[in-house]
Amino acid sequence: MTLAGETRAAVDDHPFLRRALRAGVVNHAAAARFLDIDGDEEAVAAAVRRYAEDLPAFTTEDAGARVSMESGLSRVEGGDEGLLAVGDEAFSANGGDLTALVAAGDVDTRALAVALERLHVAGVDPVAAGVADSLAVVVERRDGADALRLLEDALASVPQRSDG
Repeated sequence: MTLAGETRAAVDDHPFLRRALRAGVVNHAAAARFLDIDGDEEAVAAAVRRYAEDLPAFTTEDAGARVSMESGLSRVEGGDEGLLAVGDEAFSANGGDLTALVAAGDVDTRALAVALERLHVAGVDPVAAGVADSLAVVVERRDGADALRLLEDALASVPQRSDG
């Protein structure tokens, strides 16, 4: 594999770096050191720069989602009867200490990824999350209001799909 090909593959192994390259906020020499590719650091930095030039610009879009909050959820066994089900566990409104945030609109896995990243950065650790026709995130009740604001903000700036 060429140095350029190895560099592109290494960048693609780190989605945050690829996104930052698309946004134009990366020091190419620092990226070359981070990637730790065998070869001359300046040559790797040049390969990073060339790859960045080939990537589509980073842009975001509003998912147009409406977020609602439902408190009083808890885990229930047995699967598919609840607000969110994963495997043999489901979350249902039955007086528990969890809160669900449900976003309806143009939501997909990109929206879920951005939402989870924003929540984690803010120190809100979701109990469960998923996306299908709508997006659902379950959090501890005490995190509900903060999670609602974070989710609304995240869904207002979802990265657009990139072709490159």
